[in-house]
Amino acid sequence: MNINLLFFGDVVGKSGRQALEANLPALKKQYDADFIIVNGENSAGGRGITPKIAISLLRAGAAVITLGDHAWDQREIVPYIDTEPRLLRPLNYQKGTPGQGSIILETDKGKVGVVLAQGRTFIQPPLDNPFTVMEEEVTKIREETKVILAEMHAETTSEKIAMGRFLDGKVSAVVGTHTHVQTADEQIFPGGTAFLCDAGMCGPDVSVLGRSVQPVVNRFVNGMPIAFPVAKGPVRLCGFAVSVDVETGQATLCSRINELVE
Repeated sequence: MNINLLFFGDVVGKSGRQALEANLPALKKQYDADFIIVNGENSAGGRGITPKIAISLLRAGAAVITLGDHAWDQREIVPYIDTEPRLLRPLNYQKGTPGQGSIILETDKGKVGVVLAQGRTFIQPPLDNPFTVMEEEVTKIREETKVILAEMHAETTSEKIAMGRFLDGKVSAVVGTHTHVQTADEQIFPGGTAFLCDAGMCGPDVSVLGRSVQPVVNRFVNGMPIAFPVAKGPVRLCGFAVSVDVETGQATLCSRINELVE
C-alpha cells in the first residue's frame, strides 16, 4: 500500500495563500493525496505567519505547516506556536525555544512523520548543526513510522543536496525550501529517498521571489533602501508530490508540482 504526500513551497503573501487555499481541493484530488504539508513562513504579507493564517491553511487542508528563518517575524506567533503542534519551526533552534521541529500524525494509511531543519550556510540566524539534530530526530521518529518527510530550509543547493544524501534510506523524502525558485532535479536516491533541492514558492508569477519587480530592480541598481511589496497578478503554485510504500517507507514515485493559476 502506498501513501501519497503533497508538499507546497513557501507561500508568499495574501495572493499566494488565497490561490493555494482555493486550489488545494482540486490538487488533492488530482494527486490522490493522503497528507499535505505547506511551508507558510512568508504567508503574512511576505514575512512570517499569524495564528489566523495558520488556522486558515489548516482548515483548507494542510495537515502540517512548516516555517523557516522568518518564523518569528509576526510577534503573535510566539505565544501561539506552543498551542498548535502542527505548526513547525526548525528543529535546530536551541532548547527552550517555543514550538517544536517535528510531528507524527495518524492517517487512514498509517502514521506520517514530518521533520524540519534550517541550514547554516548564508542564512540567519545561525542554528545548531542541522545534520546531527536531524539524524537524532529521524531515529526517534522511525521507532513509530518509516514514512517520514524531511524539509531542509536552506540557502545553498550544496547543503540541501548533502542533507538529501545524508538521509537517503532513513526518510521517505527530503525537500528543500527557502530560495523560492523551484529546481528541476527531482529524483529517488539509491536508498529509496525522494529528493527535490527546492520546492519553489506559491506566489505571484511575475515577480522577484514573490515581490514586485521594479522596487527590487531599483535596489540592485542604486543600492537605496526601499520597501518590497508582494507582487500582484497570477500565482504559480509549486511543490513536490511523493508516493511512499507504507511498509518500507521508501518512495516509489515523485514529481514536481508547477501550476499557474489566476
